[in-house]
Amino acid sequence: MNRSRQSNPVRCGLRRGFSLVEFLVALVISGTLLAACVSALDASFKSYESTTEQASQHMVSRLVVNRLLSVIRTGEQFGPYPANPILNPEITTNSIEFVSVIDPDRDLRQIWSINREVVVGEQGPFRLAATVEVWEGADQLSVSTEPLLWNVQDCSFTLEYDVGPRLRRATIDLMLAQDSQQGDAVRGLIEIPVTRLVASVSPRRLD
Repeated sequence: MNRSRQSNPVRCGLRRGFSLVEFLVALVISGTLLAACVSALDASFKSYESTTEQASQHMVSRLVVNRLLSVIRTGEQFGPYPANPILNPEITTNSIEFVSVIDPDRDLRQIWSINREVVVGEQGPFRLAATVEVWEGADQLSVSTEPLLWNVQDCSFTLEYDVGPRLRRATIDLMLAQDSQQGDAVRGLIEIPVTRLVASVSPRRLD
C-alpha cells in the first residue's frame, strides 16, 4: 500500500508539463492574435497616411486655384472664344489663354496658357500645367512651362463672354485624385475621396 502511494506522481505533489498538442494549440492562438494586431496597426498607419496626403493635396490645390484666380482677374484678351457669342456666349474647355500686361509703357506682357495635359492614357491621370511667354512688342523674351498640379482627374474652364469679345466670368472646376501609389496601398481598406474645387472670378476692367 505504501509503495503504490509513493509511485503515484499526482499524490506525491508532482505536476505534469504541457503536452505537444497543447503547446501547438497555444502557439496557433498566439500567432492568430498577433497577426490580427499587426493587420489592425498596418491599416491604422495607412489610413493616417491617406488622410495626411489628402489634407496636403487639398491645401496645395487651394493655393494653385487662388493663384489662377489672381492672374485671371488681371488678364485680358481671353480665349478660346465661342463660335457664336450671341446665341451661345458660354464655352467649356480644358484650357484657357489670356494676356497679362506687366508694363504698358514698354509693351511688356505675359501670355498665359493653362492646359490639362495627359500623363498616362486618354482617361488620365492628367496634370495641370501653365505655359508663360514674355513678350516685348513683337519680340519674345522667354517661354517656360511649369506643372501646377499632378494627379488631376478632371479640369474644365467655363468661360462666359459678353459681346465684344469680353470675358464676363471664368469658372474653374478641378477634381484631384489621391496619389496612385498611396491609393493602391489603402484600396479595399478605406474609401478614397476625390478632392473637388470650384471657383469663379470676373476679370477686372482695364479699359
